[in-house]
Amino acid sequence: MTAETSITPQVGAPAPDVSLPDETGAIHHLADQKGRWTVLYFYPEDDTAGCTIEACQFRDINEQYADTGADVWGVSPDGAASHRRFREKFDLPFTLLSDLDKEVSTRYGAWREKTNYGKTYMGIGRSTYLIGPDLRIARAWPTVKADGHAEKVLAALAEERAARGA
Repeated sequence: MTAETSITPQVGAPAPDVSLPDETGAIHHLADQKGRWTVLYFYPEDDTAGCTIEACQFRDINEQYADTGADVWGVSPDGAASHRRFREKFDLPFTLLSDLDKEVSTRYGAWREKTNYGKTYMGIGRSTYLIGPDLRIARAWPTVKADGHAEKVLAALAEERAARGA
């Protein structure tokens, strides 16, 4: 898959299926989230600088997400042991999912061509989707800067809930 063929789900479209394991091996299905808001955020790697900033900011306001009936799911290509260490080290209260084959990341356009220091390669591009209780994409951030992003998503969640009278 290249950047040209990467597909990013559009606002209003049905959210692509998610069926991924967490660090305990429990499978989380997006279909089971019907009736709840879901923040699905893709990040490159556990315990790296930007990913830690983003995860800790989601952690710090996780209670506010929960108070609005929203669940936060982080997705990366890291395995269960890595997710377990990351969650424990930073006391992350939300779900981290392993997308080892990058299938879900591909469906959300997060597995894409990246360039760093002149080198082009495939990798996870930091991105986030706010999925409504109807399992449709309510908001999309296909390119994300880690710092401050969790607050932006929370504000968008409040706007979407207000617009829907929820």
